[in-house]
Amino acid sequence: MDKKVLIIGQSGFMMNAIVNGIKKADYEVEKTEAKIDVIDKIESLPRLVILYLDSENTSDSRFLTYLKDLVFEKELCLFLVGEPEEVEEVGEIIPDEAICKVMLRPLNVNDLVSELDEAVRKETESEARKKILIVDDDPTMLRMIKSLLGEKYLVYVAGSGMNAITFLATNKVDLILLDYEMPVVSGAKVLEMIRSEVSTQDIPVMFLTAKNDKESVMQVLALKPEKYLLKTMPPEEWMQNIDDFFGV
Repeated sequence: MDKKVLIIGQSGFMMNAIVNGIKKADYEVEKTEAKIDVIDKIESLPRLVILYLDSENTSDSRFLTYLKDLVFEKELCLFLVGEPEEVEEVGEIIPDEAICKVMLRPLNVNDLVSELDEAVRKETESEARKKILIVDDDPTMLRMIKSLLGEKYLVYVAGSGMNAITFLATNKVDLILLDYEMPVVSGAKVLEMIRSEVSTQDIPVMFLTAKNDKESVMQVLALKPEKYLLKTMPPEEWMQNIDDFFGV
């Protein structure tokens, strides 16, 4: 992750102190007011975003909803800086899972810089991990596989084929684990869509299947996946197959 920060809020003494403190720590800082049209014009949005809460943006539900959606869409790391009451009010629109860190005022800028440094470190480690997208309509299966692979790999999940296609339109992964039998859009159809797009056609795909009879296996293999994995495999076999694929 680049050491770039977008700070949102009204200009003032504390805002300027934060900007100067962050700059001294070798961060590139861009400052803007809480205006949707202004942020929309930023061509390269920093992954680190600080929302300095004030009377104007704390009560602007339209902007907060926009920011929440932006955080999830762009996978931003959002810091909130404000009074406890302001943070609580914003929390009615922006959920905890969209927030990297809450920093209460009065603020020690050095503490903020330390938290930014930690976010950069974690993101850098995550970027080095292989990314896997699991596509399955069974929530239990999604949770199981994500829990199994999550300690070693960066794991994303999609509950349907179309959700997977939407995700892949803006995200890169190193491997797709694709359920063969799904309602509405089957695994075979999803694979066809993946192979039809230049941006995704080279992503390796492994099929997930609950059936191990010869006829079912032959149908899966006919689509030429990298491999097929049985859902009934013991956890250690799952890990071994994925590790072998990545040469871990």
